[in-house]
Amino acid sequence: MLAQFLVVLGQVVTLFLLMGVGFALEKLGRLDRVGTGQMSSLLMYVVTPCVVVDALQVRCDAALLRTLGLGALAVTGCYVAYGLVSVLLFRRSDADSRAPLRFGAIYGNVGFMGLPLVRSVLGEEATIFAVVSLALFNIATWTHGAFLMGGKKALSVKKALLNPGVVGVAVGLPLLLTGLRLPGPLGSAVGYLADLNTPIAMVVIGAQMARADFAATFRDRQLWAASGVKLLLIPALTALLLLPLGLDPTFNAATIILAGAPTAGVTAMFGELFRRSPERCAQLVALSTLLSILALPVTGTLAQLLLG
Repeated sequence: MLAQFLVVLGQVVTLFLLMGVGFALEKLGRLDRVGTGQMSSLLMYVVTPCVVVDALQVRCDAALLRTLGLGALAVTGCYVAYGLVSVLLFRRSDADSRAPLRFGAIYGNVGFMGLPLVRSVLGEEATIFAVVSLALFNIATWTHGAFLMGGKKALSVKKALLNPGVVGVAVGLPLLLTGLRLPGPLGSAVGYLADLNTPIAMVVIGAQMARADFAATFRDRQLWAASGVKLLLIPALTALLLLPLGLDPTFNAATIILAGAPTAGVTAMFGELFRRSPERCAQLVALSTLLSILALPVTGTLAQLLLG
């Protein structure tokens, strides 16, 4: 177990070293909000669909389809459970604080931090299982998440169904089912773009963390509580929900690792969009990301033990 812990810790430290590049560039004035915004757009609208399509370029059989189908149902059930748990959280806080705290406690950085960790710890073959969580995460954030932050008027079926992750599935799933492969040059280009996910995402997260007021962040007990829920309670709940179902161990391990990812960067974006304490949203993202260097090795190691 110690050996597995050290392997996962090494992967997490690698991700944080990449974040350190972004942190340093921001502090040195070499990377500003405009630059990180443009890089985020590249990640969201180009790299994310390529990651999904590239992951689905594998040989399909009945066992894989069964795992993906049952896995999608299981992850949907997990998000329903997260939503129910969120109702119990921060009930004494005012609405402008309660909404982002609940959102940040249940929605993690699945695509930009969780996915690279899954690939590093479980291997490339686990990426296809992570795609299930990524697609459902995008749907959940633009339905339940948008409702949580902005009320009924914020619900957007269009954004839930036409976001980059779901578009990637819409393109990649028919290729998976038919056994078709992208032509050589196109497939290589998609693969190269997918490989950008880890380094660019980590640099962006590091730059965003450099802008956080850590002194104020560390004094806020509710931010610590929300981070604890996200990094510890949510992956534990996910494991309890998945393990009795008898699904593929690699799928379970990937999903649990993704559940343990720190608060999603979209929390800060929604805070700005719906005017729900945007500064506090950014502080929650920064604190949970910082604490994840301690929590993710534990979550990753326990998830690896599921593989036997």
